[in-house]
Amino acid sequence: MKKTFWHKSKQSSIIIMLVLFLFGCESDPQLWNVKSTQQVITEYVESNPDFSEFASILEATGLNSLLAVRGPFTLFLPSNEQLQAYYAEKGVSSYTEFDEDFLEELALNHVIGHQIETGDIGLGAIREPNAIGDYIVSEFQGSDIILNKYSMIIKRDVRASNGVVHHIDKVLDPITKSVFDVVATNPSFSLFTEGLVRTTLKDTLERITFPYGDIMARTRFTVLAVADSTFNRYGITNIDELIAYFTDSPDSITYLENEFYRYMEYHCLASTYYLSDMETSLYPTITYDNNVFITVDDDYKLNIDKDKNYTKFVVEECNHPGKNGTMHTVAGLLPTTLPQPQTITWETTDHFEITESDFYGKHYKRWFDGQNTFPNLKWEGDYLIYYYKDHNAPQQMNWDCLSMSGWWWCQVTTPKIMKGKYKISGNIWANHIDYAVYVDGVNTALIKRSDPANTTTWAEVDWDLTETHDVKVVATSPGLLFWDTIIFTPITN
Repeated sequence: MKKTFWHKSKQSSIIIMLVLFLFGCESDPQLWNVKSTQQVITEYVESNPDFSEFASILEATGLNSLLAVRGPFTLFLPSNEQLQAYYAEKGVSSYTEFDEDFLEELALNHVIGHQIETGDIGLGAIREPNAIGDYIVSEFQGSDIILNKYSMIIKRDVRASNGVVHHIDKVLDPITKSVFDVVATNPSFSLFTEGLVRTTLKDTLERITFPYGDIMARTRFTVLAVADSTFNRYGITNIDELIAYFTDSPDSITYLENEFYRYMEYHCLASTYYLSDMETSLYPTITYDNNVFITVDDDYKLNIDKDKNYTKFVVEECNHPGKNGTMHTVAGLLPTTLPQPQTITWETTDHFEITESDFYGKHYKRWFDGQNTFPNLKWEGDYLIYYYKDHNAPQQMNWDCLSMSGWWWCQVTTPKIMKGKYKISGNIWANHIDYAVYVDGVNTALIKRSDPANTTTWAEVDWDLTETHDVKVVATSPGLLFWDTIIFTPITN
């Protein structure tokens, strides 16, 4: 798209004559400025001399072509002055002194493959990752929006034809620290850090990627860190006192059964949850042997009890970003607790092999080998589909589900479910077929004709162990399956 244009019409001829009349033949013609909504993002950057440095970076990395296509995209745009300050911090005088890989990562760190306007930004992190798979932390100072704890949006919602641009006052430096390093490099958490080292949980939390099939998968964690000042209030001033506070067996603190290991592991959640991700729910620890119960209403309340006592977050010291997670500061010890069972709505598509794939949340995917494709998802039938449709679809959670057709059976293995008594139900839509449900290999004696109801009750169970479970749906007449969720509702009487 050109930066200026003339209408080839009688009207444009009249306008040209008017310009010549008003300014004289010797003056330069006054061309119309192109509105940002008529430019793609690349053109917007290139057309403003204040951003010529970032435009050169886009050209050097070839990303100018990316930001010139349909999108939509979001670009957080630093000025020439801000880039020069960044170069000085890095000990260079020009982007040409960065190696090629880092320069590309730096540019992509400012791009999100979705349109995110400031009205979409809340306390925690922007809902979509950037182009290198990291989440950009978002917080507020009054009405100002702060990104990754230090960069302010200084001009908002500049709309281009393929997305939106936000001007920022500091370059977004790519995140490199593991979530363990985020904790360890903060001197306020020296005791907590040493606890992670002594229990060897450090080894897990500092691992950012691991080989998974043909790809390198990203780990995701949340650390609920306790500051030294909090431990000091309980008379704990060194690591030996911290260990002794929780266990009489200091020689076995690397074992899951040890109380101190349990305490430290209880502060390490199995996925990444910024404050903006949290809702009232159970959040499993990295061993999935226990859960932290977080209530979100007028505050973020950890493990609220019947007397309304709970542990708080220190909100201004939350959402510290790491390459593989985030760190939040809690305002108390947050002792190990076995919370009461809560309703769990589990999506049948929530398998690591699916959620970490490029098709997840974007388009459907088909598989044919029902016994060897996934460890916790088995089937027999012509094929299994990861079904995704974000419009004109049934009430699917997050717009996706599993789908099969013909004669089939499909079995999923759930994450660990807390011990207790539950009603099991599920959301299934199908083409007027009959199906049977098995839980851990036991036929529930239910023969159900599928219908468009929101939920269908399948069984009641009473489990005395916290462990995984197999749920299998078997078609007893041929037809089409859309299987969205399994719901575990505690039975309290």
